[in-house]
Amino acid sequence: MKRKIAVAAALAASLFGAAACGNSGSDEGATSANGTVDGKGKTIKVWLMVDAETSWKGVVEDASKRFTEATGAQVNVEYQQWANHLTKLDATLAGSDVPDVVELGNTEFSKYVFSGGFAELNKGDFENSGTWLSGLSGACESEGKTYCVPYYAGARVMIYRTDLFEKAGVTEAPKTYADFLSAADKLQTGNAADKKFSAIYMPGQYWYAAMSWVKSTGGEIAKKDGDKWVGQLSSPQSQEGLQRWVDMVKKYSKADVTKNENEQAGIFSQGSGGIFYGNAWEQGVAEEVRKDPNDPNSELVPTKVKGKLAAAPLPEVPSFLGGSNLGVTAKSANKELAAQWVKYFTDSKSMEGLIKASALPNATALLDKAATDNPTIAPAALSAKNSWFPPNAEKWADVEKGNILQTMLTDILTGKKTVADGAKWADEQIAATLNEA
Repeated sequence: MKRKIAVAAALAASLFGAAACGNSGSDEGATSANGTVDGKGKTIKVWLMVDAETSWKGVVEDASKRFTEATGAQVNVEYQQWANHLTKLDATLAGSDVPDVVELGNTEFSKYVFSGGFAELNKGDFENSGTWLSGLSGACESEGKTYCVPYYAGARVMIYRTDLFEKAGVTEAPKTYADFLSAADKLQTGNAADKKFSAIYMPGQYWYAAMSWVKSTGGEIAKKDGDKWVGQLSSPQSQEGLQRWVDMVKKYSKADVTKNENEQAGIFSQGSGGIFYGNAWEQGVAEEVRKDPNDPNSELVPTKVKGKLAAAPLPEVPSFLGGSNLGVTAKSANKELAAQWVKYFTDSKSMEGLIKASALPNATALLDKAATDNPTIAPAALSAKNSWFPPNAEKWADVEKGNILQTMLTDILTGKKTVADGAKWADEQIAATLNEA
C-alpha cells in the first residue's frame, strides 16, 4: 500500500525498505541471568526509515547506547529512503548478507512473515506487549506466533472547519455518531448556496474509511475457515456498516466517487468542505501554503482553511492505523542480540521520545500519556485506542492491488450494484484472491 508520512503532526502510514548488510559470527554468546546476551566483539546491523533520522534520531541513539551498555555489542544503524524499499528488501533477503533488524510498514509485514523472512520472537520479552495496538500487532501474528514488534503509529481522525461549526451553532466536536450526522446536517443547511460544498468530504474509493464503518457495526472483510479464506462483507453486520457509509457519502459528499483519498487534503483546502476523515497529519497538509491550483505561476499563498481546522476522534468508528513494525530477519546471525536491541528501542523510555516527536506509541497503555504529554497528537492518540487491521493473509496485498474494494464501492455509489450485490461480488473476488495457489 502506498502511503505518505508527515511526522510533525502524528504520523500515519509508513513503508520500509532494507538494503544488504551482514554480520559474522552467531548468537552463541553467554546469556546472563536477566536474559541479556553477551555481545562483546559483535556489531548488529539495523535498518530504519529516514523518518527516524530526521525526527527522533536521539531516541535511536539512546536505545543503542543502553543496548551496548547491557550487551557489549555495537550497533550500526543505516537509514533508508522510501522509493525502492521493497525491491531492496527482496534482493537483500534473497541473499545471505542480510540486516539483523528491519523496519516495515504494518501492512507489508504479512507477506514476509508468510514467506519466512523473519524469525519468531517471544512476545513476552517486550515491554507493553499486552496492550500493543491491534492495528500494528495484527501483522505480526501468525498461528499463535509473533514475528515482529509494533514500533509507532498514526491514526485517522475527523478534521473539521471550526469557523463553519461555530456558524452552524455546533459548539464542540461530536461525541457520538448521531452527533456527527447532526453536525453534518447543520453544515449542509448552512452552506446550501455553495453547490460544491460537502458537509463530509468522502472520496468514493476510500476503502480504509468504508471498512472502518464496516468494523463499527461488528463486520469483517474476510476470515479464515479451516485452511480457506471466506469473504465476510455479505454478513448482516458488514452490510449494515457498509450501508451506513454509503448513505453518509450519498447525502453529504460531493467528492468524486471514482477517486481515492490521496488528494483529499488539497481539495479540502480550497474551502468547499466542512469535515473530512484523514490521517492526523493531513490537517497540516490542508493548511499549508500553496500555489493557486489553477495558476502554476502564482505565488505561494495561505489556503482558504489556514488556521480554521481542528481534529477529533470520529466517534464510534474504529481507526485504520498506519505505522511501522520491527522484525529480526530469519537469516540474521545475531538473532538474540537483534531482539535485545528491538526491546530497548520499543520500551516505554523510547516511546516517550517518540511521543515528544509527535508519533503515536505502540501500545494502548501509553496513549493517554501521549495525549497528555503532547496535546498536538491527542486526537490521534484517542482515535488509536480503537483500531483495526486488514485480514492477516499472505495474499492480502493482491486484494489491494486488484482494487477489489475500490471497485465495489464505486459500483455501489454509482448504482451499478446494490450493497448486497456489491458485497457478494467482493466476497467472491477476495476469496478467490486469498485462496489462489
